[in-house]
Amino acid sequence: MAPDIKRSSAFLRFSSGGVCRMCHRVFLLLWLLHFSSVYSDITDGNAEHLKREHSLIKPYQGVGTSPSSQWDFKGSTLVTSQYIRLTPDERSKQGSIWNTVPCYLKDWEMHVQFKVHGSGKKNLHGDGIAIWYTKQQLHPGPGSNDNFHGLAIFIDTYPNDEASDRSFPYISAMVSNGSLAYDHGKDGRSTELGGCSAEIRNRDHDTYLAIRYSKGRLTIMVDVDDRNEWKECIDIGGVRLPTGYHFGASAATGDLSDNHDIISMKMYQLMVEHTPEEDSQDWTKIEPSVSLLKSPKDNIDDPTGNFRSSPLTGWKVFLLLLCALLGIVVCAVVGAVVFQKRQERNKRFY
Repeated sequence: MAPDIKRSSAFLRFSSGGVCRMCHRVFLLLWLLHFSSVYSDITDGNAEHLKREHSLIKPYQGVGTSPSSQWDFKGSTLVTSQYIRLTPDERSKQGSIWNTVPCYLKDWEMHVQFKVHGSGKKNLHGDGIAIWYTKQQLHPGPGSNDNFHGLAIFIDTYPNDEASDRSFPYISAMVSNGSLAYDHGKDGRSTELGGCSAEIRNRDHDTYLAIRYSKGRLTIMVDVDDRNEWKECIDIGGVRLPTGYHFGASAATGDLSDNHDIISMKMYQLMVEHTPEEDSQDWTKIEPSVSLLKSPKDNIDDPTGNFRSSPLTGWKVFLLLLCALLGIVVCAVVGAVVFQKRQERNKRFY
């Protein structure tokens, strides 16, 4: 039996060492796959993909009311050399700025650098900023933006719904084909696709919002801590947006107020391959829509605002694979220990 015992001991040494080496290699592979998936998801901001006809950059050339202007502003908007102030810190102001050039990109990403600040203390300021991708330029005024065609990102700084348990400021997204109306009294809760809280007001630094639309997936990320790191706010698939719409930004104040400043809006083209069927489709005829697990109205009593399907991001996939790997390692170690104990017990009979 001695040869068998030696082979068993050698097998045990090979199992433990081989498992460790194998696990190490698999772990490195998973780590590399994770970072490749993450870096493919986060915003790149490559200068060669910047579309200047859809970008708003200092010193804001091409902004004005002339026919040749690429950006048109309305209402209380004030254009300076350092920022574009949609509203001053005064009551009952409404302002907006719109890209006059329709966007025909199928896959794109918009980076918005902005600042919300004012003299009002906690819960005594309002109302917020909206970033738009709509069929037509929307005009400032009560109710004019409620029924729209396209995409809206709301950076809401004041809770109109006193019963809301959310922390404000709150960022949410909404897609409409004109049949849905934004409910101001409920802070748009019944029609939102998802959202997150973000402390964007009265920061000592500028804050950032990234909106990515690619292959039917809408992803919204924020950077509010001045760490040059994006944090995911919304990630939802099944979104259909047409080409040929216009980008814009608007803000409003009521009884409460704030300065709402846009520092820049940078549009990047995403280089994504599409199937021949997708390329042959007339993207200007697409109706704005979202494939949901249930109707937005079912979200009224959901405090999380999460009624959509939750796709696996690169980070979630990595965690799942890591947990699976750890489970395999634990099973291998336990098996090796049990095997060794059994062999030691068998030795006592020879």
